[in-house]
Amino acid sequence: MFDIQPMPEQIAPDLVELLEKVEVATIGHVLHSGFVDPSIRAVLPNKRVAGTAVTLRIPNADSSLLHYLTQLVRPGDIVVIDRCGDVRHACWGGVITNAMKLGGVKAGVIDGPATDFSEFTKVDMPMWCRGPSPITTKILGLEGALNVPVSVGGQVIHPGDAVLCDESGVVALRPTEARAIAERAISMQEAEIVLLQRLRAGEKLPDISGATKLVEAKRSA
Repeated sequence: MFDIQPMPEQIAPDLVELLEKVEVATIGHVLHSGFVDPSIRAVLPNKRVAGTAVTLRIPNADSSLLHYLTQLVRPGDIVVIDRCGDVRHACWGGVITNAMKLGGVKAGVIDGPATDFSEFTKVDMPMWCRGPSPITTKILGLEGALNVPVSVGGQVIHPGDAVLCDESGVVALRPTEARAIAERAISMQEAEIVLLQRLRAGEKLPDISGATKLVEAKRSA
């Protein structure tokens, strides 16, 4: 059986633009939750994308629902796929890459493998997954769920979440919290620029960070 839920409300364009100024690792200084397992990695280097989570649960070797989704996706969506523990079958290959690109999809995030990696480069489709596999899913018409909460890399992601992906990993944020988190992270990044300027001017990092004071206070005689 297929559980088909409505497409989620999309993240506001100005929030997407703000998020794409943020490094995922900077959010890691602010939060400890929301991050997918780091073994789900970027296929293309130096990409940072943000968008609206469209979630998909595909058990076993059936990718019928992923094919179905290609007619529904919108510009700005990020397709997030729960493979229910299947790390053998690649559900996303060259044809899906092109169909999703034509639909305006910004990226894919798969808790499992993909295939046809050269096609990601060819059409400039950012992808985060668990690596390549030559064994693919099939159109079996068995089951799946669209736009339901999914588990990807140990993280629950809801349809409509704000998803940010870069070379450091993937984080999912509730839309009501994303703006405040992004603004705080950008402030931290701006402070880091000032810190680097101080280092170039000759100051030492532990003096700036306070590590010198802490260590010297407890230094053994």
